[in-house]
Amino acid sequence: PSSGLNDKETEELMEFLTKIIGEGFTLLLIEHDMNVVMGISDSVTVMDMGCKIAEDLPQNIYNNPKVIEAYLGKEE
Repeated sequence: PSSGLNDKETEELMEFLTKIIGEGFTLLLIEHDMNVVMGISDSVTVMDMGCKIAEDLPQNIYNNPKVIEAYLGKEE
């Protein structure tokens, strides 16, 4: 949902989503901005080419070797 938003709009979106979550709602967020994902998620699932490659806590996703390889490439 943050595609095309400027920094202020993205911050406002995150505040709104955080408020909704705080009210007890569950959200399914499909997002490419990792700052947004990591900022509001309790659990993160990462897809690559239509396949699930990782599911973990946000802090563990950053260091997941499969995620790093899929999005940054593999060292030769």
